[in-house]
Amino acid sequence: MNQSRSGMNHRPGRIRLMLWSIVLIAAGAMLLPLTAYVWTAAVHAEESSEQASARDVNPRSGYWREVRDSHPGYTAVTGPEANILIQSRGETWRELRNGPVKIIGAVVVLAVILALLAYHLIHGGFRLEHRTGRKVLRWAVSDRVLHWYTAILFIILAITGLSLLWGRAVLIPVFGKEGFAAWAGVAKWMHDYLALAFTAGLVVMLLKWFHHNIPAAYDLEWIKKVGGYLGGGHPPAGFANAGEKAYYWTLVFAGTALVVSGFYMLFPNLGFDRAAMQNANIVHGVSALVLTAFVCLHVYLGTLGSEGAFEGMITGEVDEGWAAQHHGVWLEEIQHGSGAARHEAPAGRSAEAPT
Repeated sequence: MNQSRSGMNHRPGRIRLMLWSIVLIAAGAMLLPLTAYVWTAAVHAEESSEQASARDVNPRSGYWREVRDSHPGYTAVTGPEANILIQSRGETWRELRNGPVKIIGAVVVLAVILALLAYHLIHGGFRLEHRTGRKVLRWAVSDRVLHWYTAILFIILAITGLSLLWGRAVLIPVFGKEGFAAWAGVAKWMHDYLALAFTAGLVVMLLKWFHHNIPAAYDLEWIKKVGGYLGGGHPPAGFANAGEKAYYWTLVFAGTALVVSGFYMLFPNLGFDRAAMQNANIVHGVSALVLTAFVCLHVYLGTLGSEGAFEGMITGEVDEGWAAQHHGVWLEEIQHGSGAARHEAPAGRSAEAPT
């Protein structure tokens, strides 16, 4: 009896357990397929995202990346670097040329011109203290012809070359793109052909005047006194003073760099690669700007900055007072007929002016 009641008491619990089991089995049967659907949808979404990303990227991006990195390819064309479609170093050259070279070069040249203008307004140039009326032959005819030949060519080359360097910033706003294009065509032609004539004149001039520009001990005193242009008396100087010697050696080094780099650009078909051409272009621009700054200084000191100097390059003769004031050692060598004076006989003789 008691056992019968106990069995009846446990029956509702078993029924509930059975019902919960059925519910869980049914829920599992419905949820498991749903998880598969969710997993499939997630994978499909990820694949779709990857495909969309792939569509946004150029399928040949790897190819063009190699081209941009100057990887060589194949071509039937022969020549230096003909199998390289894009040389990435060209962008570096362009930024360097259009940045530091163009901007700093303009600043330096303008600074020299403004400094000379300020000096002339303040000091008025180096005046000739006393004219004796006696003339001294300083430059022979051959020297003067050589000087003006080289000087005129340099001026033309400077105008044409610098107009190509600064033309986009200076000339296009004035003449327009068509006008600048027409000028650039003419300037490029003149620059290329006259460069050969200038090179010949520069080489002859440097060789002919080498013996005048050998450094001497008294040049240090000239440098300390800045040639007397800021006061302090007249420092000793031979046929060429220390400033003229500095200009000469600038012509030697910067002029050589100018000519050699110009040769690279003038004859590209001799097998030079693009890197060599780019380097030559930068060297050419820098050396040209350095020479332009020195030429501005030379022109001023040879005209307004030193009274009596310009007539020497026109007539070949200078006043004896000018020689004593600026080139005392040279004048003494002439007057005393020393070995040095005899060595410089073609460039120095003294004569009384007619009365």
